[in-house]
Amino acid sequence: MDRPRHFLDIASQNKDFLRAALEEAKRRKDARGRASKGAVDADAPLQGKVLALIFSKPSTRTRISFEVGMRQLGGSTLMLTGAEMQLGRGESLADTARVLSRYVDAVMIRTFSHQDAEDLAEYSDIPVINGLTDLSHPCQVMADIMTFEEKRGDIRGKKVAWVGDGNNVCASWIEAAAQFDFELVVACPPSLRPKERFLTYAADRQAKVSLTDNPREAAVGADIVTTDTWVSMGDHDTMRRHTLLKPYRVTSDLMALATPDALFMHCLPAHREEEVTTDVFDGPQSVVFDEAENRLHAQKGILLQCLA
Repeated sequence: MDRPRHFLDIASQNKDFLRAALEEAKRRKDARGRASKGAVDADAPLQGKVLALIFSKPSTRTRISFEVGMRQLGGSTLMLTGAEMQLGRGESLADTARVLSRYVDAVMIRTFSHQDAEDLAEYSDIPVINGLTDLSHPCQVMADIMTFEEKRGDIRGKKVAWVGDGNNVCASWIEAAAQFDFELVVACPPSLRPKERFLTYAADRQAKVSLTDNPREAAVGADIVTTDTWVSMGDHDTMRRHTLLKPYRVTSDLMALATPDALFMHCLPAHREEEVTTDVFDGPQSVVFDEAENRLHAQKGILLQCLA
């Protein structure tokens, strides 16, 4: 039996898979036009398919975008939480994976431990998609790349400046730099730099990824300036993080160092006047709500590639 096509990280798939997912996302978004959100795509390619959604972390965009996306593709979803499942009473992920493989066609998991997503995939006979873990957030960065290419064309050869915590979203940007061939400069405090495994991955593939502790250096000539919240779910050192990351706030002065048509991105939810000033977040260079919409379309592309 062929192994299922999981989507656990941007690095875990080849460039053809990633590009095909984005092209499919763009095609379906264009084809829908002004169709109502509940309308099924004309070809209903996932008619009769069921996607299980497992959440250990609360969610707005991930849950809604996967549910609506699956409906638009003609399929249906089944919402699950760890507390509702036998996982909450000690059943192993291996056994859970084997059971789910008999009931549904694919699983999306949004959880804390990346190992949980990997274990679920290892024992599943169906595709497993990473909706977010503490280690990476690949669906978000696929949507971000889609958003940039809608507005500015091919991301290849462009410069992306990540400013702030070297967290899970940053990790997926690092993997994407290698897969999509753009330059990434990560500006963060030394104690909050990305995990070494991602820097090693980039170095092994000769990707154009560099680190600095100077946000202005990162922003110079950037085509995208992107950031995230200073305190993510599960982080407890709130005061320390605010102190460390205050110099990394994205302001209009910082954006002025980027290219004149640079875009500001943020995966949401955002805290205005913390990681980004209100004038930037609500300004003409901000595409944060386009990114949020494109989660829906990018994930439809991923679902179709995994279930093809």
